[in-house]
Amino acid sequence: MATEISVDYPQALPGDFAIWIFIFAELVVFAALFAAYAFARSAHLEMFDAAQATLDRAYGYANTLVLVTSSYFVARATQSIKAGRATRCGHWLAGALGLGGVFLALKLAEFQQDLAHGISLSTNLFYMFYLSLTFFHFMHVVMGMAILAVVAYKAYAGRYGAADHAGVETGASYWHMVDLVWIILFTLVYVVH
Repeated sequence: MATEISVDYPQALPGDFAIWIFIFAELVVFAALFAAYAFARSAHLEMFDAAQATLDRAYGYANTLVLVTSSYFVARATQSIKAGRATRCGHWLAGALGLGGVFLALKLAEFQQDLAHGISLSTNLFYMFYLSLTFFHFMHVVMGMAILAVVAYKAYAGRYGAADHAGVETGASYWHMVDLVWIILFTLVYVVH
């Protein structure tokens, strides 16, 4: 008697495959920047620690909470569309967009505070990395919000449903990447001594 072997094939990546190529490329760029930061930090540990101590961690913690919550909203939007609830999906995405706006407002306030204290790209190596990395991420949040806005518009217009929700998953995948990168960036730049 032959034994039947059951093979579980991995589930396909959510969303369009092209977004995963883009996400991979973005993660490679961020990984290279994080490696450069770590290398520079190891060569200038005292200066990095002293400059890092001047950062307002309240902004970093608040922005982490905001982005993690927005990712939860995006996950709920994805669940909603899979259940055929396009309007509810749009509502969750609108909430995530609002939180993205809160992130941007907090980051701009932090940048303004930094500038008021005379911090610029040329202040020292730590601040060059801090401002470059956080601004680069800031621009990714802007792009993610543009993607989510288009996806929310299409959800409200009924262009996604339980059987056709790849667009929602595509936007969600990018947004989750933006959130993941922030968590790593926050940990490296604001927390690790």
